[in-house]
Amino acid sequence: MSTNGNGGNGNGGDELLKKGVNETGVAGVGGNVSGGGPAPESEPGSVVAGKAAPPPGKLTKADFSSDQEVRWCPGCGDYAILNSIQKVMPDLGIPREKIVFVSGIGCSSRFPYYMNTYGFHSIHGRAPAVATGIKASNPDLTVWVVTGDGDGLSIGGNHFMHAIRRNLDLNIILFNNRIYGLTKGQYSPTSEFGKKTKSTPMGVIDYPVTPLSLAIASEATFVARAIDIDVKHLSSMVEAAARHKGVSFIEVYQNCNIFNDGAFDSFTERSVRSERVLYLEHGKPMVFGKNRDRGIRMNGTRPEVVQLGSETGLNENDCLVHDAQILDPSVAFMLGRMEQPEFPQPVGIFRDVRRETYEDMMAQQIEDAVARQGRGQLHKLIHSGDMWVVE
Repeated sequence: MSTNGNGGNGNGGDELLKKGVNETGVAGVGGNVSGGGPAPESEPGSVVAGKAAPPPGKLTKADFSSDQEVRWCPGCGDYAILNSIQKVMPDLGIPREKIVFVSGIGCSSRFPYYMNTYGFHSIHGRAPAVATGIKASNPDLTVWVVTGDGDGLSIGGNHFMHAIRRNLDLNIILFNNRIYGLTKGQYSPTSEFGKKTKSTPMGVIDYPVTPLSLAIASEATFVARAIDIDVKHLSSMVEAAARHKGVSFIEVYQNCNIFNDGAFDSFTERSVRSERVLYLEHGKPMVFGKNRDRGIRMNGTRPEVVQLGSETGLNENDCLVHDAQILDPSVAFMLGRMEQPEFPQPVGIFRDVRRETYEDMMAQQIEDAVARQGRGQLHKLIHSGDMWVVE
C-alpha cells in the first residue's frame, strides 16, 4: 500500500506498509497521505495527518482528497473523474479505512495518490490481480480498480477478464481515451481502425477492442458507461456501481487533450450531446434527441433508429424499453456495440444483475472444510502426500 511520500513522480515503485492486514482489518489508514493517516481507532475531532478527523457520518469531499499535488496535464479529463469520485465517496457512508484504490501503470494510475484512503500503485496491467488478493483476504474492504484502455486491455487484458468472470465484489473504472498518454501517443487497444499515431504513421490496422463487449462477454454483473465532462451523470454511475454487490465495470470516455484531443467531441460536446447520445434508463423507452423525437426499436434481430411523430405514426410505445436486469447478456451486448454515426452513443447502465460473489463462495468453502475436517496444521500439510529427499 502506497505511503505516497513520492506520489508526484508516478513511478509506481512505492514503499509498502509492513503492518499485517489481520490486526485491524486494514494495514494503517490514509495510506495516500505522506506520513500516514487516521488510524481506525481515531476519536472524532482528533488531529491526524495535519487535520482533524471528522465525526462519524460527517465526511466531505475534502476528507477524500490527499495532500498530494495532482499532476495531470491541464485540461485532462482525469480531473473531472477524480472530482466526481471524491464527491460521491462521502455519500456511500463507508469509512476511509475501509476503502482501497488500486491502479496499474498509466496516467489514470496516479489516482490512488490523490485519494485519502488506502492506495496501491501496482504494476502494468496487474491491478485486477492485486485487487483480487486484497478483496479475497479481507472481504470487508471496498476495493476500486482504476485503469486505462492500455493498462487494462492490453498487457492487463487477461487479468481484467478473469477478475470480472469470478464476480469479485470489485469496482473497476476504465478511463478510455483511445491512446497511450503516459508514453506519449502510441495507439492503444481502443484506437480507431486507420488512426495515425506515433507508432502507426500509416494508420492502425488492428481492429479495436470494445471495452463493454469484453466486460459483458466475461459475464460482468454490472456494466455502465459515462462521459468525463458529464459530471452529474458520471457521479450517478459511480454511486450505482459502488452500491452493486458483485463486480462492477464503468467505461469512462476521457479526453486526452495532449495526444488525442477531441476523440469524442462528435457526440460529447454539449451542443450536440442530446442528438447523438442515448441515455439508458432502466424501465424506460430508448428515446433521444433534443425534442425526444427519435428512438431505438428492433427490426428483426437488429436495432434501428426511427423518427417519432405524426409523420411516421411512431411514438415512445414503439421503442425498445431498456431492461438492465435481464440475466441473458445478449441485449446488453447488442447495445454496447451501437456506435456513432449509425446510432446514438449509449451511456448509462447496460447491465445490473445479481450473482453470488467469489469471495463469499470462497469463505463458505473454507467454513465447510473446517467444519468437516477441523482446522488444518501447516506441519502436517507439508509432510503429507508424496515427498522426496534431495541430497
